[in-house]
Amino acid sequence: MAQKIRQAEGLLRAVPKDGETILPAKGESNVLITSALPYCNNVPHLGNIIGSTLSADVFARYNRTRNRRTLYICGTDEYGTATETQALKEGLTPRELCDKYNALHVETYKWFELSFDHFGRTSTPLHTEIAQEIYVNLAKHGFLERLEKEQTFCAGCNKFLADRFVEGTCPVCGSDDARGDQCDVCGRTLDAVELINPRCLVDKTHSVTTRTTAHMYIRLNELQSRTEEWIKQSAKLGKWSPNAVINAEGKLIDERLKAGLRPSPVTRDLTWGVPVPHIDGKEHEGMEDKVLYVWFDACIGYPSITANYTPEWKQWWFDRENVRLYQFMGKDNVYFHTIYFPSVQLGDGRDWTMLHHLSTTEYLNYEGGKFSKSHNRGVFGPAAKETGIPSSVWRYYLISTRPETADAMFSWTDCIAANNNILLNNFGNFINRALKFVASQYNSTIPDSGDAPGPYSPNDEIDADFITEINNLLKEYADNMDSVKLRTGLHTVMAISARGNLYLQSSGLNKQLMTENPKRCAQVVSRALNLIYVLSALVHPFMPSTEAAMLAQLNAPPRAVPDVFSNDLLAGHVIGTPEHLFKRIDEKMADVWRDKFAGAKKTPEAGADADATHVAPGMSKRKAAAQKKAAQKAAGEANANAGPKSAEVLAWEQKVAEQGSVVRELKAKPKSEEGEKEIAKAVEELKRLKTELAELSKKQAEV
Repeated sequence: MAQKIRQAEGLLRAVPKDGETILPAKGESNVLITSALPYCNNVPHLGNIIGSTLSADVFARYNRTRNRRTLYICGTDEYGTATETQALKEGLTPRELCDKYNALHVETYKWFELSFDHFGRTSTPLHTEIAQEIYVNLAKHGFLERLEKEQTFCAGCNKFLADRFVEGTCPVCGSDDARGDQCDVCGRTLDAVELINPRCLVDKTHSVTTRTTAHMYIRLNELQSRTEEWIKQSAKLGKWSPNAVINAEGKLIDERLKAGLRPSPVTRDLTWGVPVPHIDGKEHEGMEDKVLYVWFDACIGYPSITANYTPEWKQWWFDRENVRLYQFMGKDNVYFHTIYFPSVQLGDGRDWTMLHHLSTTEYLNYEGGKFSKSHNRGVFGPAAKETGIPSSVWRYYLISTRPETADAMFSWTDCIAANNNILLNNFGNFINRALKFVASQYNSTIPDSGDAPGPYSPNDEIDADFITEINNLLKEYADNMDSVKLRTGLHTVMAISARGNLYLQSSGLNKQLMTENPKRCAQVVSRALNLIYVLSALVHPFMPSTEAAMLAQLNAPPRAVPDVFSNDLLAGHVIGTPEHLFKRIDEKMADVWRDKFAGAKKTPEAGADADATHVAPGMSKRKAAAQKKAAQKAAGEANANAGPKSAEVLAWEQKVAEQGSVVRELKAKPKSEEGEKEIAKAVEELKRLKTELAELSKKQAEV
């Protein structure tokens, strides 16, 4: 099929050749992206995925659509007590456990279409080499010290026990199954020596006592002034969002910084980990059988995984001037990426590439409760594909509910509505309508609109408002994405497609227009298809499979995100075969999936949802279920008999959906008097929008 595409520098997306190593270049935009390394002792749930890996992937894909040199690195965090204890429970060696869960992580991320340039692991020789080198450099610069402290000791095992190898009674709440590092009942952080009646996880026949042992500590207190200075500079330059480290006024608010940093351990009594390197001197005696603490070596996984990707890894990690580092994680990881690891880098003494922008999320909860692996509650790992919902739809819904400023709630009802009301009726409707018209009325060939190749004139006598609005939305999209406001960026994409729908509606695109005003009809068709070509690039970060389908239907190569709306698909260009991008999901599947993923231990709130069967006083559950079934059937018939929705109705539906997300986010925040006022105001706005939507729908039905 003939392709006629404007020839212009930077129009198309630069795609690396197979096997090509991505390296930074001086004087260019070089973006290094990492997402928090997932522990290799479990499978990720949807909250884990949106909290780090998916968010980082969206940002990486966006930067590639801007033709920036971009490297996205991640991998499994494999050392530490969590791995050893899980291996013990499953009857595996730590290596066997890591092999098992690394494969599950890879399978999960592949299905979600995450575009790592390299997904590695920390249990590699290069990781050991780099971690030991940093340890030695810290010692040379005087930032390590040997401290002796009391630690739990098992007579049966004849060794000191790391915190998670000890269980006992919590000294705070009295729970009898507290771990040496934390009590899961009251949530308190503990020291293993604090437990009452401690017992060894391995040998439960011998008593656990305490003995004095030595460990190496990094002197964070000696590095604090340098770390604080770096935080203030980096937070301002990288436009960090206010979090637990620094506020909007640039004041440090982290409690550990305010109280004064203390020496932090860098060694542990384990066998599965990076061996502590040998250093001569009395102060390093007794370290021969210890390993590096997982929180010391975990962040070193970023450069070590990069080293496993390319021998030229230092071009990325030792070029603070030309490389910008963006890191994605949940809020519980902030301290280690903003204070702990930067202190390690400063103490190491080399000119490390350091954090430029930090992107964190709050928690994504599940259907009124929390994800729970022990109760098998929620969607974990590869299970998402069992629903039959395409990965693009999963990606869209998760990003649209990304908990950027407050905890958010996963809802099957909302997930289905996102597919049916926004993706199908808004985005997909615009693309399918325009492409089908070209296929049926113009023999799949873009007609001559009279437009010159290149940017459309904002002073166009007919479409000035349309062109200006699209250009404003393109700028808004770029500003949001550059600021890592991913959810808002996605809403902007949907606003552009809604504007495209409105353009077709207001232009009166039909056979009559083609007959009575062929020049205008050709102009509308050409501009609509060029907007679809722009949308393909805008949607790529969020739904890569959807973009691939759009490009096949357009018969066009991947393009870069433009700064302005232009005539790029020219007259004579032959498109592919139009097909629907999305399929309607039966609303009743919400109950099916809610039951499927409810887990073995349901709580009263676990099944609570807007679609749950309501039993009125005096009404039997059977009668209530029958009423619900009848209502669903009526709703289904109404949907089946309804005609295509207007662009105005589609745009209003999107406003309702977005305001609904605002209400849910506000309700997820801790309760307060001011918060209740905000919720009431937001609910009133939601009611207003729903009322106006109902009136618009009624008017359409009467036409």
